[in-house]
Amino acid sequence: MRGIGSSPNETGGHAAARFLAGWLGLAAAPTFAAMALFSIMSGSGACMAQDASPLSGMAAMYLLMSAFHLAPWLRIVGSRP
Repeated sequence: MRGIGSSPNETGGHAAARFLAGWLGLAAAPTFAAMALFSIMSGSGACMAQDASPLSGMAAMYLLMSAFHLAPWLRIVGSRP
């Protein structure tokens, strides 16, 4: 099985860079989701208002970033039989 993002015609540094980029693409969504969860649990995602939503500020941004980085995961799930 070839690595994620690699091509059979690539050699050396280009193949390694594409392989690493593929894995970094897969790591982005879960990392941002974990950061959103940590931000919500630590309370640092809320602004100064007393009754602010836990999904305001940084937590919302991390959830949005996680959603934007789901494409590699959707490609993997969509390619399975």
